[in-house]
Amino acid sequence: MMITRLAVVLFALALAACGTTSRKGGYYQDDGPGEHPPVNVADVPDAEPRTEPPHRYANRPYSVLGRDYVPLKPGAPYRATGIASWYGRKFHGQKTSIGETYDMYAMTAAHPTLSIPSYARVTNVANGRSVVVRVNDRGPFLHGRIIDLSYAAAARLGYIGNGSAKVTVESVGPGTESVPDNMPQRTAAADFSPRALPEVVDGHGIYLQLGAFSNADNADNLRNQLARELDDNLRGRLVIRRGGGYYRVQLGPWATHDDARRAAAQLDALIDGEPVVVQR
Repeated sequence: MMITRLAVVLFALALAACGTTSRKGGYYQDDGPGEHPPVNVADVPDAEPRTEPPHRYANRPYSVLGRDYVPLKPGAPYRATGIASWYGRKFHGQKTSIGETYDMYAMTAAHPTLSIPSYARVTNVANGRSVVVRVNDRGPFLHGRIIDLSYAAAARLGYIGNGSAKVTVESVGPGTESVPDNMPQRTAAADFSPRALPEVVDGHGIYLQLGAFSNADNADNLRNQLARELDDNLRGRLVIRRGGGYYRVQLGPWATHDDARRAAAQLDALIDGEPVVVQR
């Protein structure tokens, strides 16, 4: 999932972890390890929480598809219940939002706002299974999902075959404040504030703006995530442009604004948000 996942992830067009994932109809069916996985995921241990300094760049505010995300401070209490997805071999070996290599067989996760790196306990509401994961990526950014787990973590929780599951996520680890019993349940919507990304005068043509980051690595992460989800026609139009202190992930160019809006409509089934048309 900014594995991208951020990611911005995003979408996690499933934008993406990073970084991240969601296609209608079962995107997950072709994202597993194949018939002969190199490890027995049932034997992969939980991540062991330890004190780690926050990443210098990956905890800065960022925007994806017109939404602002403000990462939490290290040690901030967090508890939320919502839908978890997972990401596998499509991102295996790629860079996460903090520059580490994503390992689908490690106990890791992507989250839109938890400080990274940090640790979280994730519990499958349906069967009560829990795992502890290390959050090292951004995402997911689609359809109300609150966390994107590695293949191994999702397998331990028993939802690989379904692609997603309702889970409870709670921050854990050294220096993490205890979550108050009366702490209100967060929702996916609580992790972002809606905002139209500022339109930018761009002499190169008309583009759809998908994300904006102050960190070039996060922008590159999002582009890589999207490249794995788009068809050939759209994939070749992904670019990163720098300006105004941001690295902007854009799709184009398009000859007219109507062409750009038609392209945005093609993304409607994949993204939870609306791309911004960047003016010529």
